[in-house]
Amino acid sequence: MDIRPDIQIQSMIKAMVDVVLPAVDPEHKMAQEQARLIIGTLRLIAKRLPLAYRYDCDELRRYVAFACELGELMAEMGDAIDPDTRVRLKNLAASGAEVLDGARSDPSEIEDAIFELRAVVGEFIQETNNGGPPEARRELRRRVLAMSRHELERELALVVDMGFQVDPENPPTPIEEQLPPIQRRSES
Repeated sequence: MDIRPDIQIQSMIKAMVDVVLPAVDPEHKMAQEQARLIIGTLRLIAKRLPLAYRYDCDELRRYVAFACELGELMAEMGDAIDPDTRVRLKNLAASGAEVLDGARSDPSEIEDAIFELRAVVGEFIQETNNGGPPEARRELRRRVLAMSRHELERELALVVDMGFQVDPENPPTPIEEQLPPIQRRSES
């Protein structure tokens, strides 16, 4: 048996379509609907699976860049930010950049780096909002909103096939077009 997810997903779809769905009582509308939902979700996963790694690399690249931007803002804020947060933000941004540079970084390394950077960015935002100068808070708000706008566009493009469409007249740019190709060290 092949353990690759793409093969397993196709096998599950085939089993649902060929065996399970025909066995579900046609009069049981909710069961029919749920079986079709499972098939649709599996098809969506199969379609999106090849993008997952690029999606995570893109998210980590964005968080590393955002952490560097916040580092510049933090330098202007002096003692308003906890020194431990400063060090962690700088170190995690550097670590995230190293993970991205790794030609063979494991997807779990990418995910871990994203989660750690998200956490320390969140701490920085809280500290700035709690004790930073008003000018720094305004600048941080502007940068967070800009970052959030890009994240929202990516998230909407990722789930548009599930029917989550905010504005059907203005669909998001397809996720495949939003994600940059993976760059290897030799390409940098």
